[in-house]
Amino acid sequence: MTQHIQEPELAGVRNFRDVGGLPTSDGRRVATGLLFRSGHLAHATETDAEFLASLGLHTIFDFRNGADHALEGPDVELPGVRNVNIPLSDPADGREFWRLVRDGDLDQLRSILGDGKAAARMANSYRGIIRTRTAEHSRVVHALAEDSVPALMHCAAGKDRAGLSVAVTLLALGVEREAIVADYLESNAPHRRYRVRRSSASAEARSPEVMELLAPLFDARAEYLIAAFDTIDDVWGGVERYLAEGLGLAPGTLDRLRDRLLV
Repeated sequence: MTQHIQEPELAGVRNFRDVGGLPTSDGRRVATGLLFRSGHLAHATETDAEFLASLGLHTIFDFRNGADHALEGPDVELPGVRNVNIPLSDPADGREFWRLVRDGDLDQLRSILGDGKAAARMANSYRGIIRTRTAEHSRVVHALAEDSVPALMHCAAGKDRAGLSVAVTLLALGVEREAIVADYLESNAPHRRYRVRRSSASAEARSPEVMELLAPLFDARAEYLIAAFDTIDDVWGGVERYLAEGLGLAPGTLDRLRDRLLV
């Protein structure tokens, strides 16, 4: 049973939670109060910022790209906290694609998202991030092993890019895949979900069919994360080689990471 700390009511930050409590294969657990995940912090209220400052964070990892920053704004500044921006590909990347998501009519959305295309796009993007973003994930895990704890990881929704970065970190800690998936799926709770933006105020813009077409982009689905795990197995033959060869994590680095984050 996952044992998270008391979850706060944050007005301007979606999908915040402590990853503490997740079990590892050797019987330990991720310590509470050391590794957090959330959506972006650009709309944090003063009260939200006070709570986040109270966590004693060392580093905030922001996986958003320039387009995200232009849309949402920069993170709130927290005193004494290091902000590290490591842009990762958006799983639904592409300026024209997102323009259609926000502005497109029903026929356009059917053409780009219908017949399983949206879910396939998400799964393929998860695979791509695992294959191509080893340097970025290596940088995060090395930082956590050295000096960056307590840490908060976030992207826009706190589901995809942050979800994969948290998953990679948890794999390095020895957390079982089933527990990683269970934590990932918590992003589906109604109070955590990213608010879908549609430019049009017309009834059709948020009709049931439109929302059904958009759902795969904004859902956390086990199949997406499993696609990432399958890529690790297919490319590297398993987690151990992925960590050693893909991320360049030496045994001593993994030991330091686990000493910092596990109890």
